[in-house]
Amino acid sequence: MNRARTEQNCRQATVGNRTGKQTAAGLLCGLAMVLSAGSPRAMAGGIFGAAPPMPDWVRQAAKQTLPTYPKSTKAVVLMEDTTYTVGSNGQAVEHVRRVVKILRPQGREYGYPIVYFDKDSKVLSMHVWSIDAAGHEYSLKDSEIIEIGHPGEGGELYDDAKMKVADPPGRDPGGIIAYEYEEREHPYVAEANWVFQDELPRLNQQFTLILPAGYSYNTTWANHAKLDAADLEGKGYRWGMTNVAGIDLEDVPLSPSAASLSGRMTVHYSGPGLAQPQDGTWQGVGLWYEGLSRDRMQPNADITAKAQALVAGKTDFYDQAEVLGEFVQKQIRYFVIEMGIGGDQPHFASDIYKGRYGDCKDKATLLGAMLSSVGLHSDIVLVDSQRGTVNPENPSRWGNHAIAAIEVPAGYQSPKLHSLVTTKAGKRYLIFDPTWSDTPFGQIEDNLQGSYGLIVEGKASELVQIPVVDPNFNTIRRTATFALATDGTLKGQVVDRRFGDIASTRRRELASSDGHKQQQYMDRTVSHDLAAASLTDLKFENVDALDKDLTTSFQLTAAHFATATGPLLMVRPRVFGDYAPNADRKARTVPIDMGTAMQATDSFDIELPEGYAVDELPDPIQQDFGFASYESKTVLNGRVLHYTRTYTVRQVEVPAEKYGEVQKLASVIASDEDSRAVLKRAH
Repeated sequence: MNRARTEQNCRQATVGNRTGKQTAAGLLCGLAMVLSAGSPRAMAGGIFGAAPPMPDWVRQAAKQTLPTYPKSTKAVVLMEDTTYTVGSNGQAVEHVRRVVKILRPQGREYGYPIVYFDKDSKVLSMHVWSIDAAGHEYSLKDSEIIEIGHPGEGGELYDDAKMKVADPPGRDPGGIIAYEYEEREHPYVAEANWVFQDELPRLNQQFTLILPAGYSYNTTWANHAKLDAADLEGKGYRWGMTNVAGIDLEDVPLSPSAASLSGRMTVHYSGPGLAQPQDGTWQGVGLWYEGLSRDRMQPNADITAKAQALVAGKTDFYDQAEVLGEFVQKQIRYFVIEMGIGGDQPHFASDIYKGRYGDCKDKATLLGAMLSSVGLHSDIVLVDSQRGTVNPENPSRWGNHAIAAIEVPAGYQSPKLHSLVTTKAGKRYLIFDPTWSDTPFGQIEDNLQGSYGLIVEGKASELVQIPVVDPNFNTIRRTATFALATDGTLKGQVVDRRFGDIASTRRRELASSDGHKQQQYMDRTVSHDLAAASLTDLKFENVDALDKDLTTSFQLTAAHFATATGPLLMVRPRVFGDYAPNADRKARTVPIDMGTAMQATDSFDIELPEGYAVDELPDPIQQDFGFASYESKTVLNGRVLHYTRTYTVRQVEVPAEKYGEVQKLASVIASDEDSRAVLKRAH
């Protein structure tokens, strides 16, 4: 939805900003083939033809002595200098200089200079230089900087975003890549963002703001204490930083998004004649977006007729909201058309309904129009697809996603409302994402739980925290009855029931596959725990019915499940299914992302083979850490080994200082999952 953030991410591409759905570095890796095929290499020696000479600031940056970095560091930003100049007409010019040194072969991906633009912006100039590890200097001609369309993230019918990008020589360890550009912009909101921390360490960087006479500004900060600017005595304001650490999450298990940790500053400015001044508050952001979106939410006769037909015979609030929400969720295709301000502004509800497609903000807009046509009210909520990116301390338009807040009538109660928020004014809203096609109405997908979102309601706009769903509404319930043969073969019937967002992956796999691929999918699922297993009589129920359990049943045969050792037979009561968090043994400095609040229960019965009795059973387990709990028990009922366990996750975000408890939880679960009951042959 928010092109501004996507562009900001990709402008940081040479320093590896990974705050978008698709990493800028990964995006550029995909462009390598295009660039290498269509971009001739410059000749060593620096100056030739129309290529600009190597600037002194590049050479000076390249001479800097580097601190000692971890061996895993792929590249380092030697220098980054951004000047943001606002004109009296509201337009702005951004001037950037950036120098990156590649340290490891994996760092080559950070050596693609890139600048984004669209119909409302223009790249006034762009120059690229490089110095290879042997000290040879290169300067690229204009013809070696190519222009291509934005590859997008999928679902785009049309996006007018383009980019200028180059593939300079010397993108190898020890090489220096530098570029400079100037771009004229037409800001859609009076703010500028400075991302000063991301994946790579940064040696020296600064941001300069130049405003017209009579303008004022303030700043808000994310993941960093506020810094005062140096007043340049009528020539602007400057912030500077040195030796900023990179955020390396590549080998960190259960890691949060880099965007939730990276430092950034947002400048909000206002002045005479500025159409969209900003005061640095969430209310100000809400007022700006309401001006873009409110008139787009008006229903026409066709929308009203459809909405009224869908709710015909339904008098309950939940029933009415659900049928309209599911219509937009399932019947309006996710498809994107963005031009200029269209990256932020939704299309008119009438056009969305007529075409039966739209992106996230369009879906939220159409849902609002349909609800209003039957007397219900909703607002757009600005969020981000990655938990933690929207920071309460940093009011800005930084989010990249839009969902809906459906106002719940005063006094109305229902156990089906699982994602409720209450505003300071006492209004209750059901938070719902009509873009997420596999999450039941009344819930919200796991990556948004615990995040912050801005309810756009004019002067009443308010930042709220999206609830974490009760684990009892996001569940896996498995039951199975088996018989164990003396040769170790296990046979039996399995029933797997899933409800909530936790079922979304399986729903998507099954809905998009034929019978053969469904069989392959389930075979792969079970093979994680059973090396020699076969599934027959595979059946699925409620694949598309999000308000019902997705039920999978099958007959299972697993050869060599039990292992014989002399007169003993070793049997694993936990037949299949693994829940242990992927924790390592290293020290932890970043928060822990548990993924989703959920509850999983297993109940497995294994009938013992003739001639065997239980000699030893695993000890019962009961551990509760607050954020999660785990318990299991194995008992003998007659000749049946009965195994039960329950794993519950209550929090999606856990502070770093509790990583020791997460490690213990992982160890406890892994030990239980691998425990064995010992059967002994009767004499």
